[in-house]
Formats: sequence, structure tokens, C-alpha cells
Amino acid sequence: MCEIYSGAAPALFELKTRSVRLGGVVTSIRLEAIFWQLLEDIAAEAGLSLGECLSRIHQEACCKEGRVSNFASLLRVACTTYLNRGERLSLRGASFAAENASVSSQ
Repeated sequence: MCEIYSGAAPALFELKTRSVRLGGVVTSIRLEAIFWQLLEDIAAEAGLSLGECLSRIHQEACCKEGRVSNFASLLRVACTTYLNRGERLSLRGASFAAENASVSSQ
């Protein structure tokens, strides 16, 4: 067995729901506790409240992509980027590269 999970505290992956205001609209976001902790760290490093940080991430994504279809997933990816010291991650495989190229050319 790869032993990745065996030492993880159950509290880390316990789902937590929080209400946040994005663009003047109150919505609920459900994430694992560890992601909320990481988002609080990201916000603190930027000198922002958690709400301000989430609003900026949402606004940035809307400006770049036009809309955000799954904000919780976007936040998880933002956390992995943060943990990867700002290096953007990408998927392996030609199908993703082709799909990504068509999106960026629009």
C-alpha cells in the first residue's frame, strides 16, 4: 500500500460549509477543512480577509473565463498551486493540451 492516507487525521478531510459573499451575492461553499485552513493562510499572506480573498479569486476567474462553473473545485486547485509555491500544475496528456489550447485561443 502507498501509505498516503493512513496517517491523515480525519478532521483534515471533514467537509465544512461556509457562507460567503461573492460579488454582492451570498452563497455557500463546501470544502474539506484543510482547504479552508489553506485559504485562510493564503488570505493572511495577502493581507486580506478570507471573504475578500475569495471574492478576488472569483472575480479574477470570471474576468479570465467569463464564468465560474465550479468554484469549490477552483478553490481546491488554487490551494494546490499555493502548496506548489505558485507553480501552476497541468494535466498530462495530449487531450488536455489540445483542449487547453483551444480555450486560450478564444
